[in-house]
Amino acid sequence: MKINNAEEFGCAIKTRRKELNYTQNYVAEVTGFSASFISNLENGKETAELGKALYLANLLGLDIKLSER
Repeated sequence: MKINNAEEFGCAIKTRRKELNYTQNYVAEVTGFSASFISNLENGKETAELGKALYLANLLGLDIKLSER
């Protein structure tokens, strides 16, 4: 999947979380992140912290790959 913006990244995170049948609250408990952070990330808020976003993607079993266009 090609991700071009924060909204698409958030959608991918949300889709994977739901595939795993995890709630935002469960993910918040496991990661120590706030449920509001997870909600903001899933809704494409552009001010989300990159390190936390990448950690969460990895936790949900998503790999991030960057390649030249």
